[in-house]
Amino acid sequence: MKPEGIMVVRRLSQMRGAFQDHDAAERMVAESDPVIYRVYNVVVPEESGQLQFCTSIIYPGRVGDEYFMTKGHFHQKIETAEVYLTLQGQGLLLMQSDDGRVATLDMFPGSTSYIPPRWAHRSINVGSVPLVLYAVYPGDAGHNYGIIEEKGFSKIVVAGPCGPVVMNNPRYSG
Repeated sequence: MKPEGIMVVRRLSQMRGAFQDHDAAERMVAESDPVIYRVYNVVVPEESGQLQFCTSIIYPGRVGDEYFMTKGHFHQKIETAEVYLTLQGQGLLLMQSDDGRVATLDMFPGSTSYIPPRWAHRSINVGSVPLVLYAVYPGDAGHNYGIIEEKGFSKIVVAGPCGPVVMNNPRYSG
């Protein structure tokens, strides 16, 4: 995909509230304000019958012990699903249903991840190279970031002594 459509760049300064370690986030913003991820969208009509598609690149890194991740969202049209194809890197797909169930899926080159309707989702780079994924979803799905910005996910993913650890989010307000 050529980056001829819309490119969204998310820096830590735009996501500092998504991470648990506020002091580490503020230090990193002051030092370099790193790019956490980029999304390349091709312009497609946002209407029923169309398919949106994009390529996301989540860079390796951590804020404190928490891995770089996407903001996470529900679809505005909650009854829509999404599919990810991982092209590069290692990650975890963190999903949470609107009734509070949580699931994770491993992301690795060639893996396909299905996000069912009514599930919020966030991609987390747990590796040392950029996590690159290709996503396809209904043209009229839309994105609802607000509820995640307000409440967060009930789980977070942190670096443990033997790799990524999924743990309860102490700030979750669900």
